[in-house]
Amino acid sequence: MQKSAIYLILLLLLASCGGAKSYRSAEGCVWNTTYHITYRADRDLRDSVTAVFRQVERSLSPFAEGSLISRINAGEDVAADSLIRRVFIASREVNRRSHGMFDPTVAPLINLWGFGYRQTGIEPTREAIDSMLAMVGIDSCRLDAGSRIVRKHPATEFNFSAITKGYGCDLVGEMLKRNGATDFMVEIGGEIVVAGRSPRGTDWRIMVDAPVDCDTAVVHEALTVISVTGCGIATSGNYRNYRETPDGKVWHTVSPVTGRPAVTDMLSGTVIAENAAVADAYATACMALDSRDAISMIESLDGVEALLVTRDTVLVSSGFPPLE
Repeated sequence: MQKSAIYLILLLLLASCGGAKSYRSAEGCVWNTTYHITYRADRDLRDSVTAVFRQVERSLSPFAEGSLISRINAGEDVAADSLIRRVFIASREVNRRSHGMFDPTVAPLINLWGFGYRQTGIEPTREAIDSMLAMVGIDSCRLDAGSRIVRKHPATEFNFSAITKGYGCDLVGEMLKRNGATDFMVEIGGEIVVAGRSPRGTDWRIMVDAPVDCDTAVVHEALTVISVTGCGIATSGNYRNYRETPDGKVWHTVSPVTGRPAVTDMLSGTVIAENAAVADAYATACMALDSRDAISMIESLDGVEALLVTRDTVLVSSGFPPLE
């Protein structure tokens, strides 16, 4: 009896030690970019991370022919799932608050300029641009009672890529929390969500990239470091994604107003919001605006802050964390 009791106590102690939380990491490539995740948990959750990535791709990737959003773009009579509904609703809200400067229905124009999921083979003439602008306007689209998207125009398409990486970070964070991991940093292609404490026992220290023009590789050069937790962070910049044309460089941010690549004084915008999806969307909206209009937009929003880099200066909203 005494030996059995001692044996049971030893088993309980071993189980307790085996289940202790520790900081773990996961990294790799997804969606043509890299990801880095640090989290404190009592077990390895890398398989669950991969499962979230697959769920996002099956739902929201316009580059995957069989994804749900590709089927909707092709005109199939299918209902939006919970992922599409969430980004659709968030996109409409950011569209409204940015006065139309964030709009996932600009997808045909992004394709026209060679930055999207399909090459059109059409020259971006004034006539072609005007024709496609008639399809743009997520404010004229809605979800019906059956969760089907009612489009502005039969040819309206959706490319949620400018919110999907941030949303993917949020979904991984939600999965980690469901599994008892409340301290984490999830980064996918520069979009980030953080919660709890870092391995140092402090807020998470996040490097904000300086805009470095380099067309042969991704260059990371620190502009500043901020300490944050419980938020999403996203950086958008035209300096890394552009094409050379006979008329010079054109950048990947296409204005929903003009139908052309946006020409502003902005080089990059780093946005902090309650989650990474919202931060991602507003960072994109900032890149379609001049810096003064962008900072004015940010200052009008509750719970959203930004650091904007132009060719001449750095603009910081009033509530942005201190720069180190």
